[in-house]
Amino acid sequence: MAPRNLVQLITYPDSLGGSLEGLDRVLREHFPGTFPGGIHILPPFPSSGDRGFAPLTYMEIDPRFGSWEDIRRIGEGSAVMLDLMVNHISRQSPWFQDFLKIGRRSKYADLFITMDKMWPGGNPSDEDLSPIFLRRPSPFSRFTIQETGREETVWTTFGKQDPSEQIDLDWTSGIFRGLLEQFMANFSANNVKMVRLDAVGYVIKKVGTSCFFVEPEIYHFLQWIRELADSHGIVLLPEVHARHATQLSLSEHGYWIYDFILPFTVLEALVKRSGRKLKRYLATRPHRQFTMLDCHDGIPVKPDLDGLYDSEEAKEVVRTCVERGANLSRVLSPKHRDPDGFDVHQVRCSYYSVLNSDDDAYLSARAIQFFAPGIPQVYYAGLLAGENDVEAVERTGEGREINRHNFSMEEIEARVETDVVQRLVMLIRFRNEHPAFNGEFQVLDTEESVIRLRWRKGEKTCTLTVDLETSRSEIEHSDASGRVRVFRI
Repeated sequence: MAPRNLVQLITYPDSLGGSLEGLDRVLREHFPGTFPGGIHILPPFPSSGDRGFAPLTYMEIDPRFGSWEDIRRIGEGSAVMLDLMVNHISRQSPWFQDFLKIGRRSKYADLFITMDKMWPGGNPSDEDLSPIFLRRPSPFSRFTIQETGREETVWTTFGKQDPSEQIDLDWTSGIFRGLLEQFMANFSANNVKMVRLDAVGYVIKKVGTSCFFVEPEIYHFLQWIRELADSHGIVLLPEVHARHATQLSLSEHGYWIYDFILPFTVLEALVKRSGRKLKRYLATRPHRQFTMLDCHDGIPVKPDLDGLYDSEEAKEVVRTCVERGANLSRVLSPKHRDPDGFDVHQVRCSYYSVLNSDDDAYLSARAIQFFAPGIPQVYYAGLLAGENDVEAVERTGEGREINRHNFSMEEIEARVETDVVQRLVMLIRFRNEHPAFNGEFQVLDTEESVIRLRWRKGEKTCTLTVDLETSRSEIEHSDASGRVRVFRI
């Protein structure tokens, strides 16, 4: 099974029109036929935090957003992708709440990673803890069992609160696998065609390791869940932020992967007016990838770019981003920072804003993304060329809110009339419709300040030329009659 080679949209359930029904209306009225390749709807389930990424269950849709009927209806026009947070569940979920009430007597107790599962004595050493790739100051949270008053320490990779809202799950538990079987069957019954395995790199915990993408166990889990997905006709997309070598390994094992390197590399080319690194990367990367420029988190830096950029090269681009209004998330684990202390995990910003709201530069970035082999995804804020939402960051104290603006119908109607959005939609349609994108890809030799990418299938060709000095682009292509045409993006 494979996704269609067409552009997809990423959106929260309430970001385009306030609900799933509103999203369906926006797609039908403003972007008809634009995203037949798919709609990735970020978690629409009942959740206790992290904007949907602390789900209580996958069997229900949060009624604030709509219902499964809305998901099925959207799926009639576009393949729907949903997230499955295989690493964790909400502490408000019925399974963890039962554990909190009666502790080890709960039939769900084995679903969670209690301290004694990892360290029978209950006391991990500093040597045990130092290799762990941390996403919060401690990988554990402590809870008091209501029935006994006993304190239980459980693994919690994510979460800003203490104790965390996101409780890690034990992949070796039969209860865990039974739940995933239920969830996947429910997705299939509701016309879901693709599932992103969010945070899958953290699912294996093993003493003495980073507890991130632990081999070979991670591939044992992925093989199991791939067979489960295959039985329901569902395409899996593992979401893993890791060094390039890890992504290559995933690809070699036959999995679709995310191109988390492309966003920074495209940005660097446009900022520095040099395509040297970008062209080298495009010529050698795997083709079975989902590509993106922006998302609900940020532009990946570490560990995704480790080994591809040195600290000074990365710092130069990051400084430019901050000057243009971006904020940064950091690597918490000292062991996983660069020797010189460089610790930027992600650059959080609107991609349009980080290119100085320059229409030509932004559309050139999108054109490069669409010409890179893979399945392109466009984040909803990027679709509307949204700018940094600084007010949301100040109001919430959450840096990621800079690129999570919810657009009202009135705002959407205004944005779709802008020149930049109309040009972007035209580019999306071209990417969806030209037959050459199902052929052979080539990076052509050019001077450093020019990028030229070509697709060819039989007599059908299309060639993108980007002038990095001016940030302007054009496409030369054969039309349906075989005539060669050129248009400025």
